[in-house]
Amino acid sequence: MDLIANPDSPHSNNSGGSSPNGSPRHLSASSSAAATGAGAASSASPPSLSRYESQKRRDWNTFGQYLRNHRPPLSLSQCSSAHVLEFLRYLDQFGKTKIHTHVCPFFGHPNPPSPCPCPLRQAWGSLDALIGRLRAAYEENGGKPESNPFGTRAIRLYLREVREVQSKARGISYEKKKRKKPQQNQHHPPPPPAAA
Repeated sequence: MDLIANPDSPHSNNSGGSSPNGSPRHLSASSSAAATGAGAASSASPPSLSRYESQKRRDWNTFGQYLRNHRPPLSLSQCSSAHVLEFLRYLDQFGKTKIHTHVCPFFGHPNPPSPCPCPLRQAWGSLDALIGRLRAAYEENGGKPESNPFGTRAIRLYLREVREVQSKARGISYEKKKRKKPQQNQHHPPPPPAAA
């Protein structure tokens, strides 16, 4: 499969100046002046998106490009969980997280003391967040929840497997932290003054 590098990849810092359909936004001077003259200046400049919404849009565009570059090209309606898994594995080549192999002396160490030749992969947390954004974007772009390829059991199992492998390889526990119970305000007498 031939893939073209995407400047809007999930790990790019490019915010992109495109509209949701991928075409750049241009306002002619006359339309801009007319909008300003009509007192509709707020409609000339779109509201800025939150960081989450911007990232979701970039992720959606990256996935769309992946489908277009697929051999043969795929439409969104043809996309299945198998294609999503293929996409996640493709993204590993852009990963920045060192995942130690079983034969590595640093297997299970969260902070290895020296470099090793183990591969770089996408971190589980990054993949989990990416799937959450793509799942939401699929439905926002007209997909039906019951046919959402990002919400299938196969994807959940894959993410669980990645989490388990990475926690063992990196020696990092992904257990949810328990919330501390708020302590009651207890009245303690002030400490006695120090003797001079």
